Amino acid sequence: MYSERDEIILALFKQIEESILLLFQWNQEVKDANDYLLSPEGMKNLAASCMLIEAIGEGVKKIEAIRVLQGIDDLKDIDKKTQKTILKVGVDANSEERAGSFVQMDQSNIFSHSISDSIELMNLGVALDKHSWLKDYLWKAVKPDVDKYTAQCALQESENDAYSGYFVRSLPGTKEIFPVQACMFIADQDVMQTAHNIVIAEENSELHLITGCATGDDISSALHVGVSEIYIKPGAKVTFTMVHNWAEQVEVRPRTAIYQEKNSTYINNYILTSPVKSIQSYPTTYCNGENARALFQSIQSGINDSIIDMGSRAILNAPNTSAEIISRSVANDQSRIYSRGHLSGTVPGVKGHLECHGLVLSDDSMIYAVPELEASSANLEMSHEAAVGKISEDEINYLTSRGIAEEDAESMIVRGFLNMDITGLPDELAEQTQRMIDMSLDGM
Repeated sequence: MYSERDEIILALFKQIEESILLLFQWNQEVKDANDYLLSPEGMKNLAASCMLIEAIGEGVKKIEAIRVLQGIDDLKDIDKKTQKTILKVGVDANSEERAGSFVQMDQSNIFSHSISDSIELMNLGVALDKHSWLKDYLWKAVKPDVDKYTAQCALQESENDAYSGYFVRSLPGTKEIFPVQACMFIADQDVMQTAHNIVIAEENSELHLITGCATGDDISSALHVGVSEIYIKPGAKVTFTMVHNWAEQVEVRPRTAIYQEKNSTYINNYILTSPVKSIQSYPTTYCNGENARALFQSIQSGINDSIIDMGSRAILNAPNTSAEIISRSVANDQSRIYSRGHLSGTVPGVKGHLECHGLVLSDDSMIYAVPELEASSANLEMSHEAAVGKISEDEINYLTSRGIAEEDAESMIVRGFLNMDITGLPDELAEQTQRMIDMSLDGM
């Protein structure tokens, strides 16, 4: 039995074979160049033959791209050091409690495999060859000209005719309790890693996705640009949990947009507690269907001289839609955190709540809270609360009076502040998410 990848390669070889046979058929009576150049029919034959030769070349390129994508046969083939690194961001090479796994190293998809009949999981380029309809979703939620980073990603696709990133699709009516795990790993110095991800939750399906991003120990600088387009059909639910663990001089530019149809649910969890040079992320959901619901929960910690510009945005475009944005931020050392949130209600009967809380641990650090409420219709409910401060001396004194060292007391308070109760998850996934939070907070 052939795998899905093998079937795509065989189909491409069949197309190449048919094209070669056509070339022989069209040109069997051609003796020299004059047979092409001295008559209108010859010129037409030359043009058609050139186009066919170009198509053969494109087919060979696609086969080579798909062949390169298959790097390893098992996640356990990844070296032990890298396995430990990606485990910190929720990607477990040894876990059986995963519906599928995808690993991209630099620009190459080295592993992609689904063990669930309810999930499609593969490299985006492979998916485009399999599903002709998928091109209609490409660059629909996120436009290629939004900024220079999305433009770079789009340019890389068009120039190289190759697609990095994953395609995940939950089939109609299916509810897979185990998550799909995806890892974006940077292994080489000064790499610009791009990834274009498409997630589709079909009608009345449920999909959980854990995506972990990390770098090798010897990486000091790199750039990651990740474009994610998420489409949630009527009655479907998507939980998207992202954990980042980058090197100190890595720049990160995720670009995410979500389209929600009626009665759909989107839950977004984000965790960052390690140093990074800079990160800029502003995922936006468009609640375009009645009764659509969105929940964004984020935890970010600024360390050293990190610049963290994070936020979430919900556009409530249909009646009875709702959104909640909750963030916890801690700034230490010389870090800068911009904590943003934007709720926009465009029709009556929508509800939204925005909550931004921050702790400033040093005089040289900063948290800038930017809550925004926008109402362009009457009869809606939107609220926000924002608070930024330092650790209370009373809390420190209470703990030190019970024999706890001041440094340990501060760490306990910070961990308690960031230890957000992640809601809306199945029990199994909630436990896994909590373990990831605990691992991220180790050493703080």
